[in-house]
Amino acid sequence: MAKANDFETATYSYNTARQRFSEDANVHYRYTSAEELINNKEDLQEMIQHHQEKQVKRLKTLKNYYLGNNEAILQANRRKEDDKADHRATHNYAKYVSQFIQGYLVGIPIKMTYNDEEEGNTSDYLKEINRDNEADEHNSDLVLDLSIFGRAYELLYRSNDDVTTFTNVDVETAFVIYDDTIEMNPIAAVRYVRNKFKDNKYNVTLYTTQQEIKYETKDANLYELKEIERKPHAFDGVPIIEYQNNKYRQGDFENVLNLIDLYDSAQSDIANYMTDFNDAMLYIAGRLGLESIDDNPINAVKKMKDANILYIEPPEYGDREGRADAGYLYKQYDVNGTEAYKTRVENDIHKFTNTPNLNDEKFSGTQSGESMKYKLFGLEQVRATKERLFKKSLRNRYRLINNISTIAREGSFDANDITITFTPNLPKSLQEEIDNFNALGGQLSQETILSTLSIVENPQEEIEKLRNENPTERQRQQMYNDATWNQDSEEVMENG
Repeated sequence: MAKANDFETATYSYNTARQRFSEDANVHYRYTSAEELINNKEDLQEMIQHHQEKQVKRLKTLKNYYLGNNEAILQANRRKEDDKADHRATHNYAKYVSQFIQGYLVGIPIKMTYNDEEEGNTSDYLKEINRDNEADEHNSDLVLDLSIFGRAYELLYRSNDDVTTFTNVDVETAFVIYDDTIEMNPIAAVRYVRNKFKDNKYNVTLYTTQQEIKYETKDANLYELKEIERKPHAFDGVPIIEYQNNKYRQGDFENVLNLIDLYDSAQSDIANYMTDFNDAMLYIAGRLGLESIDDNPINAVKKMKDANILYIEPPEYGDREGRADAGYLYKQYDVNGTEAYKTRVENDIHKFTNTPNLNDEKFSGTQSGESMKYKLFGLEQVRATKERLFKKSLRNRYRLINNISTIAREGSFDANDITITFTPNLPKSLQEEIDNFNALGGQLSQETILSTLSIVENPQEEIEKLRNENPTERQRQQMYNDATWNQDSEEVMENG
């Protein structure tokens, strides 16, 4: 029997004390089977504790950076001197990276069409499900979670109105458990929530391929899980689906957290320098002769400051007079070197996240769509990986929907026949493409022309609308014949 601590971990010979996150912070949970896990609540309990203690810390850190609460620059006791300025400048590169990639990937909503033309109602059924669940917004939220945390979770369930529904699940309160085979098939999923404003207990739900089991804890600690409800579901699969950002479930800005910290530190040090410069200490080489101005030395200094005059008597060394001088003591700062350093760090952030620096003069300006593609070549590779993994989980969503829809006799379809199309949200010259196409003497079908428009969700449906609004001569004749036949029928009925 597998033990709960047999998590997917790696052993390294070098010292990992300087790593930001531990090796346990992003591992998959593995177990022999759901049946054995149900019979060994202690192992389930240990997994939940491990998730909360080892994995949630990483997730919270990534969320903090996305929200602009950069942890390194905001830590206590950053400056040793209490009397020095202590500015904390946070730079939200994390949000820039995630929102840019989110907009690039799903700024234009994902298009879904069903390939089997014989199943005319299937496309309408899928369209209805997506509209009822606001699929465009839902998919966009999933992509954002993927970009921030490297993973996202989706829960499918039947609503109170007996409608198939899917929604996002907080990554800090859920995880999927896989079997210990090489295929890594999902066997269960866990969602746990603590009600802070009621009884402060944890409510834990374990989803298997056939059941939904609910537990509660004795108190605010994740100990002594007590089963309170068990009921079947008809999805014929684990109804919590995990989406992965990449093979290692790493967020899009996770590998540049240290670079963000360096930029925060450099900018904060400059701000501190500017403030400290204004409060610099005055040094005087010589004698002020304060006693001749006022009995109180402090008042004498204030009078000099108000008069904007500093009178210094040079020191005397016998018959020789020394040098009188005054100035401010402050740290000398290499402004040019610092700006070059910040620029290098900023460029590295964009380089290693494959996101463009839109403030870079070399990136801006009028450019052809082809040249833009070359500048976004790295991001294109990231997009390709994201799309493949997202499509895989997306098809799993519709497989589960088909399973429960078939049982409910709402219709059935094959998820493999769904065409999923991502359209990169990138400014491009459509006129350039049209000119090239016309130069080759080509032609396009009406459906293909409509598919190039982001405002058209279903080209085939749009063509049908056009036919209804602009009937052909043959259709108009048929409509006239139908109307005439109906009128003749009514007259026959009236004449008995």
